[in-house]
Amino acid sequence: MLSQNSTKDDFLLIGMFTKSRIPFLFLITISLWWAFYYQSNSLLNDFGKANFEYLYLIDALIVLPIVCLLCVKNKKEALVKASVLSCLAVLIGSFIIPEKSKLVWHYLENGRYVILAVILLFELIAIATVYLAIRTALLKRVDPDIAIQTPIEKFLGSSSVAKLLTFETRMWTYAFFSTRIRREHFSGEQHFTYHQKDGAQSNLLGFILVIAIEMPLMHLLLHFVWSPFAANMVTLLSLFGLVFFLAEYRAVAKRPISIDANKLIIRYGLYHPLVIDISGIDSIEKHTSFVRRSKNVKRYNYAGSPNICINLATKIGNVERIYLGLDKPEALLSALRKNPSSLKRRNLLRTS
Repeated sequence: MLSQNSTKDDFLLIGMFTKSRIPFLFLITISLWWAFYYQSNSLLNDFGKANFEYLYLIDALIVLPIVCLLCVKNKKEALVKASVLSCLAVLIGSFIIPEKSKLVWHYLENGRYVILAVILLFELIAIATVYLAIRTALLKRVDPDIAIQTPIEKFLGSSSVAKLLTFETRMWTYAFFSTRIRREHFSGEQHFTYHQKDGAQSNLLGFILVIAIEMPLMHLLLHFVWSPFAANMVTLLSLFGLVFFLAEYRAVAKRPISIDANKLIIRYGLYHPLVIDISGIDSIEKHTSFVRRSKNVKRYNYAGSPNICINLATKIGNVERIYLGLDKPEALLSALRKNPSSLKRRNLLRTS
């Protein structure tokens, strides 16, 4: 059952996520401050005579790693974050520190590539290990979400970085290996689809075609009108967007919303699943009107208006209501009536 503990856990997760962002915010703060210091011509820096590079170096390469170690609980993750942010600080320093004030910085600018190469090597090894674990699990027909999540959390723990990497891995998995995934492989006794509602999957296919047609034309235009570098960057971003929509297009038809014992598992596209205890739902009813964005609602709907509204007995964070868009909403309502933890026992199931 959803309880006060779930709300506390959500607030704790939000707090951890905010704390993990402190190192990056610290880097932005010191970079802005020292950029102002080095570029000013006033008593603050003795009219340009006190633009010593060690001032920024101490904050960026000594204080910043310490902040990472204090704010990130997982020491391996803290070390990786400190290395990446320090390399970024060196890059920023190469722009904000006046050229005539650089003594050590030239060596640091070259050294950051060595550190990035080492980090990239470790990450490639980790990705290869995760890929093999996911491939093995998929061949054994394990729940695809568990197959992706387990090896990543084993490597990184339950952190915000792990959640982001899980999402990204899920995207690449559905983009290139979706043929190995079947709807029946997912946990759940009954599965419900949503990809046909109001042409949701067809709309995604439309976005894929638009991006694929537009990408080479935009690349040529930017190449000749702006610069080759800008054209390459925009093309890479468009290509990443194309992969995302392709993965989403395939995921919507394969990742179902499921009932598993007394759990309602809400999967929608590539996004992380939301698991709700059926006994923790206050009411569920048909819905027909448009739903505005709000911090108190979650919407799982691609096109048109949601056709199911779930009112929670206990909030999940700030969320009080969850709206779903299903192909056959009546099938979900009927299944809930027959469930052992059904809302029918509490006379709360409404099908208005």
